[in-house]
Amino acid sequence: MFELFGLPLQALLGQLLLGLINGAFYALLSLGLAVIFGMMNVINFTHGAQYMMGAFAAWMLLQFFGIPYWGALILAPLVVGAIGIVLERLLISRLYHLDHLYGLLLTFGLGLIIEGLFRQQFGASGLPYANPIPGGQNLGFMFLPWYRGWVVIFSLFMCLTTWWLIEKTKLGSYLRAATERPELVQAFGVDVPRMITLTYGGGVALAALAGVLAAPIYTVNPTMGSNLIIVVFAVVVIGGMGSIMGSIVTGFGLGLIEGLTKVFYPEASNTVIFVIMAIVLMVRPQGLFGTPR
Repeated sequence: MFELFGLPLQALLGQLLLGLINGAFYALLSLGLAVIFGMMNVINFTHGAQYMMGAFAAWMLLQFFGIPYWGALILAPLVVGAIGIVLERLLISRLYHLDHLYGLLLTFGLGLIIEGLFRQQFGASGLPYANPIPGGQNLGFMFLPWYRGWVVIFSLFMCLTTWWLIEKTKLGSYLRAATERPELVQAFGVDVPRMITLTYGGGVALAALAGVLAAPIYTVNPTMGSNLIIVVFAVVVIGGMGSIMGSIVTGFGLGLIEGLTKVFYPEASNTVIFVIMAIVLMVRPQGLFGTPR
């Protein structure tokens, strides 16, 4: 059996592939956070709860309306994004002129309330969601379920599409201009408040989309977002707050690093991302892809 650094190659490649799957979720979730912070300067701590709501929306669409996974992949992000728009209009929009800390505290509290409501309604135990793409492929070093391969490919596609939309289109240029000079953009007849609201809804929809993708892999439960959101915030900080490409590259990259750590030093696999965050903050406080503010 071929070995690399004294370890079986099969174990190394298997963990790299699992790390890539985790990285897909890190990238998609951190992308939603980066969009919201980059365009609105709001630190959205409700993101984990909105990810959980996406998974529950997929489960409820199947249980109560018979809508399968492929329908939920479209409907659940739209439903949760609409709820996010209502929250932004009623609550978050009132804090734009205040310090970031107030928005952080508000969204943190909203996340706890949403999680508590779902725990009271559905309990703390997980709810199963059927795998929409059964089967897989034996790669020699591991068995790769087709669905997990789909998650990686689709997440990468959504990340690159979002990056292209914000960085390379006319709509994206309006969004960036509205962030930097809202009064100037509004003078040209652009409805800046509506644009900001839709941007928040889009970021929330990305979180819900990640929740739908996660439903068949993990059990659908009220704490699934809170278990992941701290890691995702670390990913955003490392990539650079508000950096779209930084979130994508860092999300997938840190997933791979986490997978490698599980092979070479398993005890550190749960903390390696936070160690990297501390080092990056000391060397480059704005993040790897961020720009000084």
